[in-house]
Amino acid sequence: MEYRRRLLWHGMALFLIGLLTGLAQQHFTNIRMALAAHLEGVMNGTFLLAVGAIWSEVRLSSRASAVTYWALLGGTYGNWAVTTIAAILGTAAFSPITGAGHAAAQWQEVLVTAGFVSIGLAISFRRRRYSCGDCEAKLPLF
Repeated sequence: MEYRRRLLWHGMALFLIGLLTGLAQQHFTNIRMALAAHLEGVMNGTFLLAVGAIWSEVRLSSRASAVTYWALLGGTYGNWAVTTIAAILGTAAFSPITGAGHAAAQWQEVLVTAGFVSIGLAISFRRRRYSCGDCEAKLPLF
């Protein structure tokens, strides 16, 4: 599978999604969180472009490459999506600065909190497991 080319495509797509989020920023319930979603899209898109640019230098087994590829896509798109949902719903979950003055229904706060926590845990687990390529070294999370 040509991961390099796909990472570059997804990087451009997420960058464009981030720009469009910024264009619609004034129409969200929480404008500050919408700015954060815009920045998540743009920065994560740039990150995918950077990873795609160096992908040919990365030496991983086919299984580790697939896991890393899907973790990258899930983490970057998921981060943008959860932040966008938080901006739409107007939640203050996990964001005391961008959520100042906003509150949503309890189930919406729980939904966004669960989204942020699951994305963070997924990224931390993959970083911890595959930071040495295919070795099974267990690195500290921080």
